Amino acid sequence: MNGAEPGAAGGDGALRADCSRCFGLCCVALPFAASADFPVDKPAGRPCTNLRTDFRCGIHADLRGQGFSGCTVFDCFGAGQQVSQVTFGGRDWRRAPETARHMFDVFAVARQVHEVLWYLTQALDMAPARPLHGELRRAADETRRLTRADADTLAAVDVGALRQSVNPLLLRASQLVRDQTVPGRKKNRRGADLVGARLAGTSLRGANLRGALLIAADLTGADLRGADLIGADLRDTALHGADLTGALFLTQAQLNAARGDARTTLPAGLTRPGHW
Repeated sequence: MNGAEPGAAGGDGALRADCSRCFGLCCVALPFAASADFPVDKPAGRPCTNLRTDFRCGIHADLRGQGFSGCTVFDCFGAGQQVSQVTFGGRDWRRAPETARHMFDVFAVARQVHEVLWYLTQALDMAPARPLHGELRRAADETRRLTRADADTLAAVDVGALRQSVNPLLLRASQLVRDQTVPGRKKNRRGADLVGARLAGTSLRGANLRGALLIAADLTGADLRGADLIGADLRDTALHGADLTGALFLTQAQLNAARGDARTTLPAGLTRPGHW
């Protein structure tokens, strides 16, 4: 959320969160509930009590210490500044309160559209997926056009349909990359319930872990080189000493949600979280 740790890496700078150009949209538009991630309830549309008048976070330096760890694992993929500065032309919801509800609704959709675009740009950076680059580029161009659309058009985007249209292409790209870079048979744990699983030292090289539930799993020292981690839930996952070299579609937000250390090997472009 606003003032959180660095956003996801990617080749397109527009897909990195720039909180300095956003009107604190994630701190207002989105709801959260009292839990391990947040100390209080906040409904959608109500500003977080920590949001300052300059749209920055008042406890940014101590979000985890104050119980707001959920903020440190959120990434808008650049949707915040795009909606603030482009879609709504720099008019903020405080000075133009009549735009607030619409702006918040648009942001919720735009964030997901930007995420889809981030995955597509990641796939375009994968040399083994070159046979699909034409299709990927067309899908990315069309999705990028949506991010630049007017507010009404953006709000009406069927995100579910967009994801369904893009997912088969990302699956094919993933398969091409993993087949070329990780020879032999690979584990398929797509969507698997691995909550709390003891997988320390396990070889998951090139594995399909798309959408896997790895909450609080022990992956200490595991080999995750070239694994597809799109949508995997890494909350409180132990990645101490794990090798994530070349992991596919891994976001900074996923890393921020996990636990690791100086021995954890990260893919290029991602940053070691400060709390590790």
